[in-house]
Amino acid sequence: MTTPKTAVILSGGEGLRLRPITHDIPKGLVKVGGKPLLEWVIEWLQQNRVTNLVIGVAYLKEKIIRHLGSGGKFGVDIRYSVHTVEGGTSEGFRLAISRYVDSPSFFALNGDQITDLRLGAFHNNHSKDGALASIAVVHPRLPFGLVKISSKGFCEGFVEKPVLRDFFCSTGIYVFDRKVLKYMPRKGDVERTTFPKLAQMNKLKAFKHDGSFITVNSLRELEEADEALKVGSPV
Repeated sequence: MTTPKTAVILSGGEGLRLRPITHDIPKGLVKVGGKPLLEWVIEWLQQNRVTNLVIGVAYLKEKIIRHLGSGGKFGVDIRYSVHTVEGGTSEGFRLAISRYVDSPSFFALNGDQITDLRLGAFHNNHSKDGALASIAVVHPRLPFGLVKISSKGFCEGFVEKPVLRDFFCSTGIYVFDRKVLKYMPRKGDVERTTFPKLAQMNKLKAFKHDGSFITVNSLRELEEADEALKVGSPV
């Protein structure tokens, strides 16, 4: 099946956990590894041949629109959908999709990830079983080390920031069928509203990604991302 060329990217939040940096810079323009976060996202999409982009904007939206423009310098076409900060991801996705997306299926993402996820494989997995949405998932890594303690209370060893192989967390990268619109409320977050409904209906799939995944939601994560990207781009 042909990989969709369309993606909806949300970049409207205030980035409160990145304060004071985001007092006057939208999160999407915060530099990570010497480059604005949204540029990493757009370049990765373009490399995956996803070039028809809709960016949902709210907080300091004019700065994002001015910086990225129509997308020509990145080899993509960008349109913008304005929503409110308070409306959450459901409002952001719902408005962007209803305004600009005609494709029966497309990618959707929160726009704060740097990854080497292969979107063609992701979409092919989604298309097999009649799901209305799919989530790319990864094994989470603890942000702190673990201490091994014996039955007598002595420290036996340490494990530095282990990867939890028995659990998965969402990357914030999705495939949506356009039918998912009717399950999106006017306000709220899809993670707490739409996805639980789809899961109950057995219409929500998971795609396991074993490659690189960096997210930037806090000052600590920003520092770690900067350090990781010094080695080289994961995409």
